[in-house]
Amino acid sequence: MNSKEDKHKKRFSLLGRIQSANHAWRGIAIFFKNGHSAWALSFFAILAFYLGFALQISSMEWAVLVLTVGQVMVAEAFNTAIEIDIDLTSPEYHPFARDTKDVAAAAVLLCTIVAGVVGLIIFLPKII
Repeated sequence: MNSKEDKHKKRFSLLGRIQSANHAWRGIAIFFKNGHSAWALSFFAILAFYLGFALQISSMEWAVLVLTVGQVMVAEAFNTAIEIDIDLTSPEYHPFARDTKDVAAAAVLLCTIVAGVVGLIIFLPKII
């Protein structure tokens, strides 16, 4: 067996899972430190959740709202990760690096538009 096969056959390690969780929490901290829109998105998420409580939305509406907010936050986290990687691997301007960043930003924009539509579908009838 080579070392790659040994790695895949390692037993479950609670300590390893805890270390992985620590890396994930560090990633969340980096996301909020470097993510240009993370704080603004968090504000809108809190506002949406506040409206959900205030307008007493249904369980199904809560599920859709939470998934939609999560989708936007995950898209922004991926966008931030891609930007960090591109800045490392292509420190000088390159059109492909720009395209990569623009497409990642477009994914966040698309998720945000979908979230806005979902918000209108859930909240507008209750407000009107």
